[in-house]
Amino acid sequence: MSTLQLGNLLSSTSSSASHISFPPFLRDNSRVPIKFYSQHFKNLALTTRYAQKFDSLRNPRCFRISCSKEAAESADAVVKEKSVSVILLAGGKGKRMGASMPKQYIPLLGQPIALYSFYTFSKMPEVKEIVVVCDPSYQDIFEDAKENINVNLKFALPGKERQDSVYNGLEAIDINSELVCIHDSARPLVLAADIAEVIKDGKRIGAAVLGVPAKATIKEANSESFVVKTLDRKTLWEMQTPQVIKPNLLKKGFEFVNREGLEVTDDVSIVEHLKHPVYITEGSYTNIKVTTPDDLLLAERILNPAA
Repeated sequence: MSTLQLGNLLSSTSSSASHISFPPFLRDNSRVPIKFYSQHFKNLALTTRYAQKFDSLRNPRCFRISCSKEAAESADAVVKEKSVSVILLAGGKGKRMGASMPKQYIPLLGQPIALYSFYTFSKMPEVKEIVVVCDPSYQDIFEDAKENINVNLKFALPGKERQDSVYNGLEAIDINSELVCIHDSARPLVLAADIAEVIKDGKRIGAAVLGVPAKATIKEANSESFVVKTLDRKTLWEMQTPQVIKPNLLKKGFEFVNREGLEVTDDVSIVEHLKHPVYITEGSYTNIKVTTPDDLLLAERILNPAA
């Protein structure tokens, strides 16, 4: 039986925290204020966290709907230190960006986009290693950052399609890892708190993915661009990364999709083909994927709202 569970309304404050502010482009639709405070990044002192404070409970986005049993199990889903392998996908071409290099290596306020999530994962106690899937010509970007991290660093070659790159990364992880956490390096603003939640849900269910409720109205259209029907927005979620899966389950999924010759566009889809449940962990709207020049400007504005 489903219940409404109030989730994480208050976040802790930091002694180095600055004022709470609403970036102008998020003011109308943002559910929570954004707090910016410093972290020890190489070229930029930044991390975002959410201070969720509400005067009333009228906003339905304040809640997460989940089963009571699952909520109880979540409290027991303890993830061991150094038990998670991260596969950081950094082999894309990024043609839509129109730049001379892949989008994940373009500087974002002085630091390559890919290094933001790289550093975020490296500071998490659950993470034992990061397997970067990238072209060998860009490995030095991560090698140069190795002295600033306390996890093992490995590399794997990108494949023709995303699922091929994930498979190559999976082949390189530690055989004793309890979870594999797959992240797109073009999402530099993922929050450590969101990562921790999806990792716990992945441990509890076997497969979990960060997502946010759809804001826009979504319509299904036919091949001639005529509307077929309007989909119920309350049931629609926009998927993000990271996506967390137990390694043995992901391997079984790969065996199935390879045997059937299937193509998938995200990682948990591989598990869906096994009819295994996949849990959606509610993430943050600021966890954008930097794909176009407009996305790059938006990311800069999120990182530096006063500019």
